[in-house]
Amino acid sequence: MAGPITIHYHRDFDGMVSAAVLAHVLREQFDERVQWRSVNYDQRRDWENFQRGHRFAIVDFHFHRRAEYWFDHHPTTFLTEEDEALYEPSERWQLDTSSPSCPPIILNHAAKHWGYTISERFEEMAHWSNVIDAAKFESVDEALFGDDPALRISRCLAVAPTPDWQDKLVRDMIDLRLDEVAMRPDVEKAWQRAARNRDKALDHFPGTIQTVEDGVMLYDASSNKIRRERFAPFFHDPDIHYAVGIIPTRGGLHVTCGVNPWNAPPVDTVHVGEIMQEYGGGGHKPVGGANPGGKQRALEISAEVAERIRGMLRAG
Repeated sequence: MAGPITIHYHRDFDGMVSAAVLAHVLREQFDERVQWRSVNYDQRRDWENFQRGHRFAIVDFHFHRRAEYWFDHHPTTFLTEEDEALYEPSERWQLDTSSPSCPPIILNHAAKHWGYTISERFEEMAHWSNVIDAAKFESVDEALFGDDPALRISRCLAVAPTPDWQDKLVRDMIDLRLDEVAMRPDVEKAWQRAARNRDKALDHFPGTIQTVEDGVMLYDASSNKIRRERFAPFFHDPDIHYAVGIIPTRGGLHVTCGVNPWNAPPVDTVHVGEIMQEYGGGGHKPVGGANPGGKQRALEISAEVAERIRGMLRAG
C-alpha cells in the first residue's frame, strides 16, 4: 500500500481552503491517507529537491514536476521555462490564472474528472476565498472591519499562536463549516488580538508613509513595533491607485505591492506579479510581493517598484 500523501499549501485563507478541499476529495474519492503542511517562498531555494522521496501535492503555490496533484491560479507559478514546458493540464494538474482563487479550480476539477459532489459548505469557502484573495470586498470598511466567520479566520492568520496553527485549522475545515471553525476558542482569542492589532496599525500607519506621488504610495512599516494592515494605505488615502511598502514577516522583511481595489488606476498596463517576479517573488496582476533579505535591499526594491509603477501610470 502506498504511503500517505502530504498536501503542501500556501499559508493564507485561499491556500488553507484549497488544502481542506483537496484533502476531502482525495479521502472521499480515492480513500487516500492525507496529511497537510504549509509551504512558503523560502522553500523555493532548493525547489528541485523539495520533498524528494515522498508523495506530495501542492495547492495555491508554485508548480512542481514531481507533485502528484497540483492546482494553482498564479500567473507567476512556473519558476523555470523547463517547468512551464512540462506542464500539461491533466486529471491531476490544473492551472487557471483567470480564477480569483484556487479552491474553485479544485472543486470544479474534482466534479468534472472524479465525479465529486460539491457541498454547500465548500461552495461558501470558495466564495470567500475569491473575495479575500482577489480583494473583492464591497468596501475598505468590510475588508477591515467585516465580521463574517471567513473574515475572522483570515484576520486571525496574522497572529497565529504557533507555526503549525494553520494546519490545525485546515484539519477542521475538512469536515466543519466556517462558522464552526470560527467558534474555536483559540480562533476567538486570536481574532480579539488581531482586531486590537488592526486598530493600532491604522493609528500608526500615517507615520510610515514616505512619499505619495502620481497615485502611488511608498511606505516603510518594517519595524517590528509597527503592526501590519494590508488595507491601511487605502483607508488613509482612498485616492491612491497603488501602495508599495516593506513589512516584517516570520520569513524576514517582505516588499509588498497592491492596487487599490476601490480606486482602479486609469491605465491597465501594470502587472504587479511580473514586476515582483524580477525580484525573486511573484503574485497576480493586482498584487504581489518579494522577500529581499536585508533592510537595505528591501528599501531599494520598494523604491524601484514604486518609481516603475509611477512611470507606467504617467506614460499611460
